[in-house]
Amino acid sequence: MAAPEPDPGRAPGTGSAPRTTAETGNTPGSAPDPAPDPAPGPGPEPLTVPSLSAGPDFVLRPWEMSDLPLVREASLDPYIPLITTIPAPYSEAAAEAFVRRQWERAATGAGYPFAIVRSRDRRPVGAIGLWLRELPEGRASLGYWLTDLARGQGVARAALRTVTGWALRDLGVPRLQLYIEPWNTASARIAEDIGFRREGLLRGWQQVGDERRDMAVYALLNNDGPVDGRAVAAH
Repeated sequence: MAAPEPDPGRAPGTGSAPRTTAETGNTPGSAPDPAPDPAPGPGPEPLTVPSLSAGPDFVLRPWEMSDLPLVREASLDPYIPLITTIPAPYSEAAAEAFVRRQWERAATGAGYPFAIVRSRDRRPVGAIGLWLRELPEGRASLGYWLTDLARGQGVARAALRTVTGWALRDLGVPRLQLYIEPWNTASARIAEDIGFRREGLLRGWQQVGDERRDMAVYALLNNDGPVDGRAVAAH
């Protein structure tokens, strides 16, 4: 699993909480007092989350309220609730709020949240997101998680390859980033197989449960080369 971005209005793994400076991207004391703000311009455009084929076996689609069983299954995982806002313990009200937050992220232009769905029986088995908070600086980040029964079957590789190719080719994102805990060699191997390069270790980068954890940062540039044998973008 690659660490997803926090959902709006909630700190990872801590229950309901107000937005923090880390979530809004503001750093206290990083700039002098600014001049009075001008009248606000229009906000980010709402995004339409498409359905994408991730090979013959999986489809990526927008979240639906029918995905509550997936939220319930993920809430029982010892790790997923620590790096996401999957509710633990589970309640139907909290699960519905989680799904609505995914809709809100697209509606506010924050990114594209996908449910990963198995084609043969339409069962959702995980999630992947493309987050655009830093797109004005030419970069976007990816995060994903899978339920236990879906691991080791090529699901993460298919989903990550699909979203990566779409982001670079169709959306023209200049740089994609992944944050992976150093112990997670399976996710690191998948990222490297797709073309991501490890660029360094970010010490104490993310709150995971009750502690700050290191994260290795992996990146893939739009001009690094082909994804799935096709040019990643038109030049």
